[in-house]
Amino acid sequence: MIHRDQLVAACDHQMRTTQFQDFTINGLQVAGGDHVKRIMTGVTACQALLDEAVAWQANMVLVHHGYFWKNEPVAITGMKQKRIKTLLDHNISLLAYHLPLDAHVEMGNNAELARRLGWKVEGCIDGELGEGLLWSGRLAQAQSVHALAAQIAHTLQREPLVVEAVQVGEVERIAWCTGGAQDMITNAYEAGAQVFVSGEISERTTHLAREMGIHYIAAGHHATERYGVQAMGEWLSDEYDVEHRFVDIDNPA
Repeated sequence: MIHRDQLVAACDHQMRTTQFQDFTINGLQVAGGDHVKRIMTGVTACQALLDEAVAWQANMVLVHHGYFWKNEPVAITGMKQKRIKTLLDHNISLLAYHLPLDAHVEMGNNAELARRLGWKVEGCIDGELGEGLLWSGRLAQAQSVHALAAQIAHTLQREPLVVEAVQVGEVERIAWCTGGAQDMITNAYEAGAQVFVSGEISERTTHLAREMGIHYIAAGHHATERYGVQAMGEWLSDEYDVEHRFVDIDNPA
């Protein structure tokens, strides 16, 4: 068991929250009880995850997608009221890390995706490694984009959407950014990547990929961002006297 504020301070320090200009609040978003013994992690602080936390008697929920996003209505009504009421009624804290968890060099979403798929990390296209969001590297060996997509499908347990650039053959140089980073495809192409992997796809992404000549793989926003919070929860369990449980609330997006 650890005091909530001590745990939050450790997480804020590890995630280097002050170095990011984000669209939301990173760190403690809802304060629950003073002490933490059980931490439940998940991608998004949806009602289904909160219900699981209540059933497990968790003291804290740690997520990648929390609340209080820029430009969202500030009134605590409807769905937002029900979610926050669930946390307050059961004295559960909510801790969320968005961009800091994408970028973290050891247990971030980009780092974990590369580790699980065996990609060699070489750097970061939009900043220093661990600070930027668009990562670059190489596959273990050159292969077709369809072979890469099959590996991603097997690892993530989700069939990705592939936009093939016919003028590109086998690929080795890769760039990636988890989540909704499809508009980084131009930066990936200009940096020399032959294939770019992210979570989502927009209508314009298809034309950009085909006309620039870079393969694009949309592997799922949720699917590509399942692993950072798991790694963070495991780190907390190893470093502090807390129990950790990850719950994957299915999301096809």
